[in-house]
Amino acid sequence: MLNATDQSFTRPAVPMAHPHGVTTATLDRHGPHESHQGHPHRDRPPCTTPLIELRGVTKRFGSKLVLDGIDLKLYANQAVAFIGPSGTGKSTIMRIISGLLEPDAGEVYVAGQRRQGLMGDTREPEGVDLRLVFQQAALFDSLTVAENVGFSLLQHSSLSAAEILPLVERALARVGLPGVGDRYPAELSGGMRKRVSFARAIIENPTSDDTRPELLLYDEPTAGLDPIASTIVEDLMRDLSRQVDNCSTYAVVTHQDSTIRRTADRVVFLYGGQIRWDGPVTEIDRTDNPYVRQFFSSAVDGPIRVAG
Repeated sequence: MLNATDQSFTRPAVPMAHPHGVTTATLDRHGPHESHQGHPHRDRPPCTTPLIELRGVTKRFGSKLVLDGIDLKLYANQAVAFIGPSGTGKSTIMRIISGLLEPDAGEVYVAGQRRQGLMGDTREPEGVDLRLVFQQAALFDSLTVAENVGFSLLQHSSLSAAEILPLVERALARVGLPGVGDRYPAELSGGMRKRVSFARAIIENPTSDDTRPELLLYDEPTAGLDPIASTIVEDLMRDLSRQVDNCSTYAVVTHQDSTIRRTADRVVFLYGGQIRWDGPVTEIDRTDNPYVRQFFSSAVDGPIRVAG
């Protein structure tokens, strides 16, 4: 057991199933956009080759058409928010980007290479290191915080226990949670569990010579949090993007106004299976796009249909 007090641990047995169906939050399988003033990505150089490109991506669940011929490019050193009403494909597009879900039609390119199959498939292109922070934190309840954060290194690296522990402590300190490694998830608040999942996603492997660009994917990181906890998480996302190399490029699925405005420099609005607006966050209060106007004004009347 990973123990922050006596500096020792035993490698935990791999749980039979992840609490949310995935074995780890780090996906180890292997045009430029103007940033608004004050955003941490502002001074970073643009990249002309997309990290991720979707071409004509379509996805159905039964008779429901969720994504209908989506074309999208995500570039390095960007912070992109996918927004829109509930059930409009935001999480679906995130799972397709991450390789956890395969489109019914269309093509997905990772750093210019076409992906064939799902994440973990032997044909998966290795041009981008994709890491996913799950909506519900997806921590193993039977493992301590330290074991959760160090899980990927415990299972997939040759690092010793003594070598992993300081890496875990560093990751926890970066998310503002020093000294909680010996606690269990049930002992933490919702906001703290979210931050633990961040630490798990950003933990470093000093033995790796991987030079791939990294894309961190946040799925509803502030869902279910009170306004103060949401602000802490939003500020953390921005701070990590400035200070930690593998957070400089990220995409976030959210419908929370503060998260959109505080964490994104580009906004992609999804509705009816299509991208209805794609632009800088600084334009969301100036655009006359009817979908954006209705969404941010909470109006009942408009092109977005309200159930009932």
